[in-house]
Amino acid sequence: MKRFALPLIAAAAAFASPALAQQASPVPAIEAGHTLLTVSADGKSERAPDLALFNAGVTTQGKTAGEALGANSAAMTRVIAALKRAGIADRDIQTSNLNINPVYSEPRRLPDGSTEQRAPEIVGYQVNNSVSVRQRQLGDYGKVIDTLVTAGANQVNGPSFMLDKPDAALDAARTEAMAKARARADLYARAAGLKVVRIVSIAEGGGYSPPMPVMYRMAADSVAAAPPVAAGEVSLGVNVTVQFELAP
Repeated sequence: MKRFALPLIAAAAAFASPALAQQASPVPAIEAGHTLLTVSADGKSERAPDLALFNAGVTTQGKTAGEALGANSAAMTRVIAALKRAGIADRDIQTSNLNINPVYSEPRRLPDGSTEQRAPEIVGYQVNNSVSVRQRQLGDYGKVIDTLVTAGANQVNGPSFMLDKPDAALDAARTEAMAKARARADLYARAAGLKVVRIVSIAEGGGYSPPMPVMYRMAADSVAAAPPVAAGEVSLGVNVTVQFELAP
């Protein structure tokens, strides 16, 4: 058996090598005697948000699916109407979730403390319906939440703050990242007694980093003062990987 081991391994390597060669990244062409330096750098830009994203919805139950769905539809109609009265445009309201689930009976507890072993029965249905809302007037956020709860929304999740048009902020982050990469390349080149000849390649990664949304769950019969919400700042980050050619 041992005399076949090396030929088999060699054959496997021969078949595997083309695939490995395809997966390997090509090495950029540089002049003989020059050095290829790869540098990664981060850039960040912070801005005050001008958009808040949150979800508002209604959960209802009924003995039948039709009963639960009918009650939910009526409640959601009121919620959407309340959003529009609060100044939210049609384009900023979008259904994000609608599901119908059976509600099962709880296991019956026996006098000896054990639970009855039997298959649960469907005793009703629950409908969850929610819309995704973009709030553009951040100063009105508390008022909008209060309006929603009064209209019958019993689920409000959010907000997640962001920029409506992040391109300028992302460009600022890109500029910072490239400046850091170039400064780092110059530092390495000086330390090695070399100089930067040219940039060989640039690759970008990273993106939006909004804060995690704060989650609220409220009921229409327990309306209180709307919670204060601090928008703070959102951070947009970009990472660049730059390859430089160094020469003596």
